[in-house]
Amino acid sequence: MSMNFDFMSAGRIVFGSGTLGVAADEAQRLGRKAFVVAGSSVSRVAPLLEMLSAKDLDYEVYHVTGEPTVAVVQEASALAAGCDLTIAMGGGSVLDTGKAVSALITNKGELMDYLEVIGKGQPLTNPTVPFIAIPTTAGTGTEVTRNAVIGSPEHKVKVSMRSPYMLPDLVVIDPRLTLGLPPQPTAFSGLDALTQLMEAFVTVRANAITDALCREGVMRARRSLQRACEHGDDLEAREDMAVASLFSGFALANAGLGAVHGLAGPLGGMTAAPHGAICASLLPHVMEVNITALKQRVPDSPGMAKYLELAAMLTGDGASTVDDGVAWVRKLCDKLEIPSLSDLGFNQGHIAEAVVQGRQASSMKGNPIELTDKELETILRRASRV
Repeated sequence: MSMNFDFMSAGRIVFGSGTLGVAADEAQRLGRKAFVVAGSSVSRVAPLLEMLSAKDLDYEVYHVTGEPTVAVVQEASALAAGCDLTIAMGGGSVLDTGKAVSALITNKGELMDYLEVIGKGQPLTNPTVPFIAIPTTAGTGTEVTRNAVIGSPEHKVKVSMRSPYMLPDLVVIDPRLTLGLPPQPTAFSGLDALTQLMEAFVTVRANAITDALCREGVMRARRSLQRACEHGDDLEAREDMAVASLFSGFALANAGLGAVHGLAGPLGGMTAAPHGAICASLLPHVMEVNITALKQRVPDSPGMAKYLELAAMLTGDGASTVDDGVAWVRKLCDKLEIPSLSDLGFNQGHIAEAVVQGRQASSMKGNPIELTDKELETILRRASRV
């Protein structure tokens, strides 16, 4: 069978400890006034601002305190008027906000004109202003994806603004920026990266490039995720997780995802829980239900072969079964004290709507097998531990 695929990513990626200064150097070349999107911590973004000042570059700073919403992006975009460069330094929420702002600076209209599902879903007609992404967590991989996930509390959903124009011009990944990140956000973001790697590996859209990236990323996460949670100052573990996160972004942007992320979007809108926590709580249960469905309906499918390979990578044992792989993930989630969906605010009254919305999600289309409503309900009930 012939193989056809294309591969897109950010314009330039700089990786390594001590590379933050590259962002300031390139900012001076790319613009005259920067709109800097940062997290809630002033001290975390201070080194970047000092570097920009040393380059005599003007800037405005906007702090994102939670996951981005329609209101947040609208407010930030209004403040960004007159800026010709956007820099986002922070976690996935910060980077997604920066992406959306970069697009709205150069494209007329309102945010709702470009949002999928709840908006008009119009394509961007103009390239964004130059955008520099500097992740400070290792999880979402959004620094190399072409969409921004934005929540709408009014509609109780999270939706995407999506365009190839939204790929960053420059990504600077300095693993030192993740040192000292507390155990819980390290676990949530790290399991999000592992989920993305695993889902992109078994998806129906996987290709030779994404498979190679997923294999490398899974092996790094296997050896370093728990270590990074338990020893936050372990630079080697942080570097491994930064690579795993980056590779997960490459993979999901080019191969898609599966049922974990298909359900995570709607659940995020219903509960306002952190995206990584939702993915972590769903992962072993989606694996288990997917594998059972594959065994029953298409036992010789590529997806089953991929799950078998994942089991060997995760356990380090080439004789492992697919069930051993599920057990390894479940044990890791237990060690990292991942909460259940019920602990995150999900209740039984959400199940029917979560199934409907999840089935409509673009990520669900990549799942290695089409799951029934009953199977999706089973995942949600097991992840809720009820």
